[in-house]
This record gives sequence, C-alpha cells and structure tokens, in this order.
Amino acid sequence: MSDHVSTVHTDEQSTTTAAAETRPDEDSISVTNGAEAVVTALENAGVEHLFGVQGGAIMPVYDALYAKQDLTHITMAHEQGAAHAADAYGQLTGEPGVCMATSGPGATNLTTGLADADMDSDPVIALTGQVPTDLVGHDAFQETDTVGVTRPVTKASYFADNAATVGDVVGEAYALAREGRPGPTLVDLPKDVTNGTTDSVPDGPTTPEYHEISETAAESAVKDAIQALSNARMPLILSGGGVIKGDASEELRTFAIEHQIPVVTTMPGIGSFPEDHELALEWAGMHGTGYANMAISHCDCLLAIGTRFDDRLTGGIETFAPEAEIIHVDIDPSEISKNVHADYPLIGDASCVLEQLRTAMDDAPAASQWRKQCQTWKEAYPMAYATPEDEPLKPQFVVEAMDELTPDDAIVTTGVGQHQMWAAQYWTYTEPNTWISSHGLGTMGYGLPAAIGAKVAAPDRDVVCFDGDGSLLMTIQELSVAVREGLDITVIVLNNEAVGMVRQWQDAFFDQRRMASEYQWVPDFATLAEAFGAKGFTVREYEAVPDTLEAAQAYDGPSVVDVFIDPEENVYPMVSSGGNNAEFALSEDQL
Repeated sequence: MSDHVSTVHTDEQSTTTAAAETRPDEDSISVTNGAEAVVTALENAGVEHLFGVQGGAIMPVYDALYAKQDLTHITMAHEQGAAHAADAYGQLTGEPGVCMATSGPGATNLTTGLADADMDSDPVIALTGQVPTDLVGHDAFQETDTVGVTRPVTKASYFADNAATVGDVVGEAYALAREGRPGPTLVDLPKDVTNGTTDSVPDGPTTPEYHEISETAAESAVKDAIQALSNARMPLILSGGGVIKGDASEELRTFAIEHQIPVVTTMPGIGSFPEDHELALEWAGMHGTGYANMAISHCDCLLAIGTRFDDRLTGGIETFAPEAEIIHVDIDPSEISKNVHADYPLIGDASCVLEQLRTAMDDAPAASQWRKQCQTWKEAYPMAYATPEDEPLKPQFVVEAMDELTPDDAIVTTGVGQHQMWAAQYWTYTEPNTWISSHGLGTMGYGLPAAIGAKVAAPDRDVVCFDGDGSLLMTIQELSVAVREGLDITVIVLNNEAVGMVRQWQDAFFDQRRMASEYQWVPDFATLAEAFGAKGFTVREYEAVPDTLEAAQAYDGPSVVDVFIDPEENVYPMVSSGGNNAEFALSEDQL
C-alpha cells in the first residue's frame, strides 16, 4: 500500500467528509467513557464479529463489550491468528474484519497479519491497547511504539489521545479500511483514554477529508484504450485481485464473453473468471499454467485490471508481455506504471471502468486465430500428473478429489508453500471469494485462522483448508478455537514431512543441499486433532482418499485429514525467479 499515515487526533481535529453517515440518535445511545465510545463506533459501523485476545491495556474495551448482545467476540489462541481471521472475514464480507489485542507483545503479534492484509489489500481494522499516555515513552510494562511499528504496513495508524474523540477516530479508521483500495488500519488506545470519562457519542464511520477516490476513468483515456483493444489481434485480459475486491467479477465476465477475449488471472484474482469457461486460461506467474504464461508472453494488447504486477506474476519485467500495449485499470494511482509501464492508464473502480469499456466498445477484436492458438497451448501444456502405483499419494489427486465433493461456492483457504500451489492449480474455481490465501507476504500458517474467519463470515458455505505440515505447525493452536466455537471446517494436511517449497528450491538451485527443510519427525496430526477435540483422519493410500474425505466433510465440526503424500513431488510448471514466463519448466532438469 502507499501513502501510509500516522495520525494523532486531538479535540480540535475533525473527521468530517462528504462520505459522512447519519449521526446516531443521541437520545437512544449514551456513553460514559472512551471504551464505550470505541464500542459504539463499532456498532455504528454495523460490526457483528470481532477476533482478538484479551489483555491488560485493552481490558477497558473488552469490559465495554461485556453487555453488547449484537457484537460477537471470537477469542483466538494467538494474536496473529486474530489478524488472519479478521483478514479472511473482511475479504468475504467486504467490510473490515476487526481484530483486537493488548499492548506490547499483543500488538506486535498482530503485525504479521496486518502486513499480510496490507500486501493483499484486505480490509482490516486493528484495535490495540496501550499503556497510559503519561507512561508512553518510558519503557513501561508491555509498552511498544505500536504506531511506529505498524505505520509501514497499514493504510493509517492512529494514536488516540482523547476520550471525547476516540470514537470518531475508530469510525474514521473503519471507513478508511474499506474505501477505495482496501487495506488495514490500526487505532492504538491508551488505557487512560479508554477509561477516561466522556459523554460524546461518536458519528458513523467517515473517511478523512484528504481521502479522494476516482470511480470512473477519464473518457478520453477510455476512448484511447478501446481503440487499442479493438485493433488488437492477440488481446488478453489479466484479471487481478482488485476485480474481486471491487465486486467486478460479473462485469468482467460480461465484457470478456461479449467480446470473446481470453482471460488470465493473477493468483489473488483466482475465481474472478470461471476456470471451466472456454476463454479461461487460469492463472499466470511463477507456478501458473503454461498456457496462461504463453498467452501473456505473446499477446499484443493486455487489459490488466486490479493488479500490481508483482514479481511472482511478471518474472523479469523486461520479458513480461514484451510485445503488448498495456491498458492498466486500477483504483490506486500509485500502482500505475510502478512495475510495468502503462500505455493506457485508467484510474478508477474496476466495476465502473469495465462498464465504461463495455459501453464504449462496439466491436469485438478480430481474434479468432488467437483464440485457436490459446486452445492449442492448452492442449500442449495440460495440467496433467502421473499416479504410479509404486509411489506414494500425489497431492494433486487429493485436491481434485475434495473439489468433487464440494459445491461451487465452497471456500478454500491455504497456508503457504507447495500445498498452496497445488490447491490453486488443481481445484476448479468458478466463483469469486472462493479462494482465500496469503499472496504478497506469503505467510505460512495463514490457512487455519483464515478458515475460522471465513466460516464465521459465511456459516452456510463449506470451508476447506489445505495446509502443509510445516505451515500448519505455525498456527495449529487455532484448532482449539474451531472446536470451542463449533465451526464446521475441514483441514487437509498435505504432509510431506518437510518445508516442501524450500526443499524444492534447494534441490533445484542449491545442489540438493537440504538444510533445515526436512523434518526427522512430525506429530501425528490426526491424533493431535483428537486431542484438541476435533475429528482426526489419516490417509496413506489412493483407495482410501474418497471415503475418508467424504467422512471428514460429513463430520459436524472441525476435522483434520492427515494425508501422507509423495515427499519428492514438486510443483510445476515453474518459472525461475526473475525469469521469462515463456520459458517455464515442467521438470527440474528444465530449470
């Protein structure tokens, strides 16, 4: 994210904007202290769920929550888990997920989750306790400069210094997290401020005066972009995570199908276009499909929507879409030409700009031969894998088997590593908000707490977490939360007794020196699940996969399936770091 802000609010500062909502009826709402003002601000915003861990400095806010029937608090096992759960919740609801922690280690434990949300532009608001203002800067017990720590990884970090204004500060932080390009915000709450007396009832959530959003692109820019796209003979759409966050998937599908333009997605954009459609080339980048990478490398006009062109997508910038004119649609002007030069920049909301393009574009590009070429690449580089009887289970088989058991709107969460790539490659995503993962930061351990947040946000949808043994061990304590809350989630551990992606890179680029990447011992995850109170399963053979997955899925509560996969299986296709996407490897000897 750009334009990070650290803000200290005082009585004289205003949070009034054109986006201001109606002030609550003060006859029916009253507050007596800063903590009650904080909670009232959350109520004004329509918050229903919070994820957090209690502690000394945040205790006044928790006390204010005590009598609130409309606010459900999920007590997490670790503050990082609270941030990841709020992150997934925010992605699925479109409203900021709320996480809470105390001062010092509580706040610093949230930071990884906030950095993750920042990299992926996910709406989150963090509320952290802080030592009393007269102790700030004196190295008091559990004191940390939370604003200073989180400033680089949030849209804005606020230090609240007045009980009379703290509610409005929280409202502003909430509004800022969701408006425009989403992202995390934080409000640091000194204990004397939350305990301080006030009768000031906060406004509804409002964005600050400096926050401006361009929803539609300039008409002249749209006209120029349409001309380039109409004249293209090898046009391609690149759909990023901004399409999903901008609720523009339907507009994307309409535009692509109406004009018969093939579609590639980024990893965060998975689900924005149905992968079973004939125009779909699935996702591109380091471990994207061969046909997606070939299409990007040979297109002559690339309509990129809601993507920041990160290095895992582009490989070497000089070889990315080398012959293409780039039309870049993004709501954040700072992303335009940051990594890839935009020949036609269109600054605006994805859904609005796509509608502008659809309205302005009369004729589809003459691209029948190009579509045939894309189909040829699909046939030449299929996502196939072998299942020899004399080798251990292949993880791809497990992913596909679980996909067959679940409805199209099932939500998949993952940790980070090889299992994440297999879940992205071999599950067929047809709807937005069905793929929830850590992309920019690559945070191991994201999957399980994200599954908790996802299930709280969408209790009527199936939630499946694919995790690796290494990734799961980082946040497995959150399984206690899933059991305590009675959350019906299924965790599938693709267990190769290693930090698999590190091992794969060591084999490929470090002459097979497997330093600190393999485990001599891993716990029995099925037994561990039972100890937590969940249902545990173990799978080692192909024939056991369908029935075991079905039993895990049918279990009413959290279940864990420990699947022992081929420890030597690697993720392909693969583009070496900084390499040419058109020169992807299909095996280690091609790297």
